[in-house]
Amino acid sequence: MGEAPAFFEEDLQGDFSDGFDLKSKGLETATVVGDKIYVIGGTDDESTSTIDVRILYKSTGEWVIPTVLGTKPKLSKGHSAVLLNEDRILIVKGDSTPDDCVWSLEVDTKFVREHNNNFETEVVAWSRGVKGDVEKPIVISGPSGVGKGTLISELMKEFPSMFGFSVSHTTRGPRDKEKDGVHYHFTERSLMEKDIKDGKFLEFASVHGNLYGTSAEAVEVVADAGKRCILDIDVQGARSVRASPLEAVFIFICPPSFEELEKRLRARGTETEEQIQKRLRNAKAELEQGQSPGLFDHILVNDDLDTCYKNLKKLLCLDGSSGITTPKSLPKMFVLPLDNSISKIDQKILMNCGTAKIEKASQLMFVLDVSSLKGGAPGRTRGLNFYAIDPFADGLNGIRQLS
Repeated sequence: MGEAPAFFEEDLQGDFSDGFDLKSKGLETATVVGDKIYVIGGTDDESTSTIDVRILYKSTGEWVIPTVLGTKPKLSKGHSAVLLNEDRILIVKGDSTPDDCVWSLEVDTKFVREHNNNFETEVVAWSRGVKGDVEKPIVISGPSGVGKGTLISELMKEFPSMFGFSVSHTTRGPRDKEKDGVHYHFTERSLMEKDIKDGKFLEFASVHGNLYGTSAEAVEVVADAGKRCILDIDVQGARSVRASPLEAVFIFICPPSFEELEKRLRARGTETEEQIQKRLRNAKAELEQGQSPGLFDHILVNDDLDTCYKNLKKLLCLDGSSGITTPKSLPKMFVLPLDNSISKIDQKILMNCGTAKIEKASQLMFVLDVSSLKGGAPGRTRGLNFYAIDPFADGLNGIRQLS
């Protein structure tokens, strides 16, 4: 629990208009969600470098400092806030770079509710807004020797600009010629354990005393580059990703028979009999789990590699019937002034903003269409759609799409 600054004790005595900012001073805003008031921002003395969050219960007058998941946005010289769909607050920062001006604070999403059970305090989660959208990541699982690595290699070879791999994290030290950020993100165990607790990892496992895992940020980095992320993970990892906020396509590759799988493993000639038996035991368990209802969206039988690869491409709409949508960043000219104001009408956010290059900037209004927003903490909120309205132009001539 904590105490409110003196100016907020005065400001929060008035009418509570659910969903929108209350009167605020300095660098803070107050947004009402039910019985809670979310006070968002820094302080007048700018003693902090990131935007903080506090919660005031209207019924009791008590203050709570919540557990904050995701990466906190950097403090700006002012911001506006508006409630979206009763589960998240949209933050528009002033005087910010194009890729840092729009953020989402999740306050009652599925992700937040699930993590409330892991902490003794309230939980909120930050998610950075990104213009545009990408195809869902692909999770490919299957037992060792089934050929999923070959299938993925063929995809990467034929469509090098469409697909990318996320870089996993590990607590083991780098081996000879391994580069941090290329082969793995090498990290300290205590830091990775904290990030796992904070919900930043989609899946993780302990192998020979070291932690390995896939972070949500690593997947989002691939999407930010305009590529569709492929995750090659085991069934248990796929189960963890399925339980995460990440929306993905889950594909299980299986052999035509267990006997054929054993034949392929032995034909490789790279393992001892003991290792083969261990892989076969694991494969049997994975084949059973792969049939679990609701885990995988598609099951492909790799009887013939060429046929299976064609079926995989058809499943991913790579046979000429679809394409990949490349995300677009906000234009470099887009800069919010310090005195930006914000309001919400249906699924449109209206902002009186300025730009660095458009003439008559003070007379332009920017509109953010939030109807297509999706995704969330601890990564990105995608699908931002901005356009400008010039009140001095007529009809459609007054609309300037920011793309």
